[in-house]
Amino acid sequence: MAEAHQAVAFQFTVTPEGLDLRLSREAVRQLCLAAAHAWKKRLVQAKNTFLSGVYPASPSSWVLVVMATAGSFYCQVDPSRGLITHIQHYLPQSRFLSADGHAVLSAALFGTGVWLGTVLLFRRALRLLLTYHGWMFEPHGRLSRRTRIWMVMMKVMSFRKPLLYSFQTSLPKLPVPPVQATITRYLESVRPLLDDEKYKKMEVLAKEFKETIAPRLQKYLILKSWWTTNYDFLYVTPSPIQAARAGNVVHAILLYRRKLDRGELRPLMALGIVPMCSSQLERMFNTTRIPGKETDQLVHLGDSRHVAVFHRGRFYRLWLYQGGRLLQPRDLQLQFQRILDDPSGPQPGEERLAALTAGERVPWAEARTRFFSRGPNKASLEAIERAAFFVTLDEEAHGAAPRRDGCMDAYAKSLLHGRCYDRWFDKSFTLVVYSNGKLGANAEHSWADAPVIGHLWEFMLGTDRFELGYTEEGNCKGEPNTMLPPPQRLQWDIPEECCAAIERSYVLAQALAEDVDFHVFQFLEFGKGLIKRCRTSPDAFIQLSLQLAHFRDKGQFCLMYEASMTRLFRDGRTETVRSCTAEATAFVRSMADPAQSRAERQRLFRLAAEKHQLMYRLAMTGAGIDRHLFCLYLMSRYLGLQSPFLAQVLSEPWRLSTSQTPQQQLNMFDLNKFPDHVSTGGGFGPVADDGYGVSYIIAGENLINFHVSSKFSSPETDSKRFGRNIRQAMLDIAELFDKPK
Repeated sequence: MAEAHQAVAFQFTVTPEGLDLRLSREAVRQLCLAAAHAWKKRLVQAKNTFLSGVYPASPSSWVLVVMATAGSFYCQVDPSRGLITHIQHYLPQSRFLSADGHAVLSAALFGTGVWLGTVLLFRRALRLLLTYHGWMFEPHGRLSRRTRIWMVMMKVMSFRKPLLYSFQTSLPKLPVPPVQATITRYLESVRPLLDDEKYKKMEVLAKEFKETIAPRLQKYLILKSWWTTNYDFLYVTPSPIQAARAGNVVHAILLYRRKLDRGELRPLMALGIVPMCSSQLERMFNTTRIPGKETDQLVHLGDSRHVAVFHRGRFYRLWLYQGGRLLQPRDLQLQFQRILDDPSGPQPGEERLAALTAGERVPWAEARTRFFSRGPNKASLEAIERAAFFVTLDEEAHGAAPRRDGCMDAYAKSLLHGRCYDRWFDKSFTLVVYSNGKLGANAEHSWADAPVIGHLWEFMLGTDRFELGYTEEGNCKGEPNTMLPPPQRLQWDIPEECCAAIERSYVLAQALAEDVDFHVFQFLEFGKGLIKRCRTSPDAFIQLSLQLAHFRDKGQFCLMYEASMTRLFRDGRTETVRSCTAEATAFVRSMADPAQSRAERQRLFRLAAEKHQLMYRLAMTGAGIDRHLFCLYLMSRYLGLQSPFLAQVLSEPWRLSTSQTPQQQLNMFDLNKFPDHVSTGGGFGPVADDGYGVSYIIAGENLINFHVSSKFSSPETDSKRFGRNIRQAMLDIAELFDKPK
């Protein structure tokens, strides 16, 4: 949706003098870059599909060619019904090729053509099948005949591995919803939050928008669609040696990158048969956000052979390859240990340099242009921005500790912002390795969403623990190559004026960080196992618990955001589920009304849960409203049109922003066999100054981890208080169904 401005790259009006054409140079440039990138991806995928995975490497393709050749030449049977003879007639004659050779070559060409045609037919059929989303709306435990037939056909289509691994171009594009449907669902979503007078005003604004500029904006959106081609284990620390843990996990991350580059990662599958879009994985490595005075820019390199490392106020470049081969974990441990043992101190201005990435963007853009465009500063900054990712060897120790209150809160705050100068916030992600061997990651959000970094994180943790392993002493396995050159210390020449800019960014970032009230707690009373026995969706159960907790916390309802994936579509990212529905508010009010019976509360809960699941499915299948409304707003801005309705929509604060952290995307180990290997999940800050940010991870059958954030500066919020309300709301809803606590 960030590329919505591309739709208005071209603007024209008809005047008495003729056609007045206006071009947006930046929009045209971005449009051309996007189109070139899309076609480049298609060519690479076509090459991988047909040349590497399908023909001639596939045994079945050779069988077809051999059968066509043998049938035509030796058995005197023409399976082509004359096409082989026709091909032979048009082949150029050669004195090096006999008549029999011409016949064999013609049959081989016919077999090749049939095979490639079959592949294209299968790809087209797969694309058609992937447009069906009726399976998401089937009642639990009951499938219609149409869905059963579709599932059989999908399993047949996904049988061919090359088709499965080149599915990205087969996924349908995210549709542009009708304006009428979007407006209707929007009004439905805000009705529980507005009194009659305010709701009538919003209806008038919506009707005016629909009848005036909405059709024009919708046409531009359709035009645009034509152009578009976390934390460590909770309980387990495999090694307490900081350098060893860093060596193993960095090697595991690089193994993931290699599999990604080679197309060896099996896509995440819904129902085990529907591939989910994973195009964001391409931007995970070698990606940096560059500050600009008007807008930032994401820069992605084709490859990077080093990582940037920060420790005790100093920056290093650590090469990942030696003689073209990836360094082994024990070699990486040696290199990280050399950084830890380096007694030198930071250069002037170096220690807090990364605070520039945590402050305001315009001062950072100006400082970057003025102080980092030449000399050693330019070379060192390029080493960081061109790194595969950023690594922080943290001096602190964090993680879960028995009988230590607040340890997880401190762990979460450290990963969210650290000291405001020991994370490079512009890199795609920063790997944080603590002094006690615990891990974490700080991810920059513009390039991807949580499931993508979660995909990497699960692979890394599983590979580190179950494949690479450690010695009894906690070191990486193997013998180190002591002849490796040490990591390169980056050099800086930072003047006083730049130091002042760094200090200003640091003071601003520190004030923001100190205002974050972060609370992490484990809900151990029950998990998804008991919730499923209540015959409801675990996500709907938790979302309604959050609604009840918020009403008890503030005494009112608010606009509530839940992130939903749209990865059933090509290049899909997220959509919003507006969880505060009329059904949800009715259920919450019933819990506050002592006159309501348990049976009535159960009935209202069922209705609210079913409505939530419907909203979630609509969002996942391209029928959400918020991305559509946002794009319509962007269109109106670029066309210079004013819309009071859209201005009102975009100004509404999300006082309760929620998200579920996915897990078990790769199934590299069985949580039932290794229950102590559950993940803590991930979190984020509040969206509104007077609101809450809540992230949760359903970790196994009997554990749910919650991350609650707010701001100390708001007198209306308190993260620990809200956490207590969440816990009690979960217990109260479970009690409705006579389930043990």
